[in-house]
Amino acid sequence: MDIFRLMKDIKTHLKLSFDEVNRWFDKDNEILNFQPSNGGWTIRQILEHIYLTNFYLLILIEKGSKKAMRNYLDLDLNLEIENYSFSQDKFEKVGKYGAFEWIRPEHMEPKGELNLTEIRSLISQQYHQCLNYLDLMKNGEGLLCKTTMTVNELGKINVYEYIYFLSLHAQRHLTQMTNNELEVI
Repeated sequence: MDIFRLMKDIKTHLKLSFDEVNRWFDKDNEILNFQPSNGGWTIRQILEHIYLTNFYLLILIEKGSKKAMRNYLDLDLNLEIENYSFSQDKFEKVGKYGAFEWIRPEHMEPKGELNLTEIRSLISQQYHQCLNYLDLMKNGEGLLCKTTMTVNELGKINVYEYIYFLSLHAQRHLTQMTNNELEVI
């Protein structure tokens, strides 16, 4: 898959993931606050976790995009585009809830400090940030910076792949929220 097709696919994935996350804010309080029998997070907590994870991933995405745009001056973008190949298999498990153990840092755990309206607004802003980075790097520049991602041993990934990771992370938690809702019903 070429990078331009990947960017288009990432935009589509982002829209679908963020639209689906947004729908969860409209659930009633019984569903949002239900504590699952496995002791896991409530949907309200999961939504906060998605926001927090996006927040920290977007710091890395911002740094990566700035570095990629600087690298554009010194590196051969056409050569990078020519030699790029996307390893879908590497990323597939990221979006699947329970596919592997995921130990998140403490700063990404929900603390209950924000209300749902704030979280919804912030997640919407994060979606637009992702789109802005994709627009900023519309010529393939995101290939010019790689950063290590330790989750599921992904290794060095480029800025586009980081954005895709962010979207897959949300997708992973959509399954978890669905499981919670099914337990309530």
